[in-house]
Amino acid sequence: MIARLAPLFARAADSDLWYSFKRTPSAVISAVITLIIVIGALCAPFIAPHNPFDLASLNIMDANTPPAWNPDGTTDFLLGTDDQGRDILSAILYGSRVSLFVGFASVLFSMVLGVSLGLISGYVGGRVDSIIMRIADVQLSFPAILIALLIDGVARGLLPRDMHDQLALYVLIFAIGISGWVQYARTVRGSTMVERNKEYVQAAKLIGIGPLTILRRHILPNVMGPVLVIATIHLAIAIITEATLSFLGVGVPPTAPSLGTLIRIGNSYLFSGMWWISIFPGIALVALVLSVNLLGDWLRDALNPKLR
Repeated sequence: MIARLAPLFARAADSDLWYSFKRTPSAVISAVITLIIVIGALCAPFIAPHNPFDLASLNIMDANTPPAWNPDGTTDFLLGTDDQGRDILSAILYGSRVSLFVGFASVLFSMVLGVSLGLISGYVGGRVDSIIMRIADVQLSFPAILIALLIDGVARGLLPRDMHDQLALYVLIFAIGISGWVQYARTVRGSTMVERNKEYVQAAKLIGIGPLTILRRHILPNVMGPVLVIATIHLAIAIITEATLSFLGVGVPPTAPSLGTLIRIGNSYLFSGMWWISIFPGIALVALVLSVNLLGDWLRDALNPKLR
């Protein structure tokens, strides 16, 4: 296995992308911060001092404990606790898992839907292209957050009340994902309209290769560069959208708080002297979104041959 992967790592180390990454300090720092947050989120059950999702382990007497460096603080809760006695550090680690899961899942959903519709629209053209693009134009007339709020509200009205908390995460992923497919579709459509007229596509048609095979084997690999850039930037937008919805109280359930939920809880106590409940989750959210955005900016410049 290692012998098979060695040539891949060797080619990656000699690539222009890796050279550009090493020469860009902001990209390196952003990657390190993102990696730390992702590893912390994935390893939360092993490195978190407490489990904030285990309601039986919470002690209300520990509620609103200040950070450890405060005279009233304790080393058992390094960043303090919230109004329910949850350890803020543990809540950030577990909350990051929720935020990252929703972000990655919604981006994957948007990317698959948008790329598929973009390929069909650009390759088929005609009335199919007009219908897909008019739907995209209508959706662009509304902010993504409003579309997500609308879908979440409709889902809460249609689903039984006792299933709201069970399906809240999946409804949130669908709501955020369906609001972000347009950027992928419009970008892929433009690239597909260029690629479909090139000689290699015409040659594939002449030898009898079907449209689906042409799209999958020939056109799709050539349009994935811009898609990866959009996906990286869209990840930061999806995390912010999830945090916004959770802050408004229509996101994940309070029993499994994300970073946005923690900020909403702390906002009620911000002017009561218990600043740590919202400040530390806010710092974690800003660090995550900013680092992902900077990585997206670097990737956009690195994949643009005109900027090399």
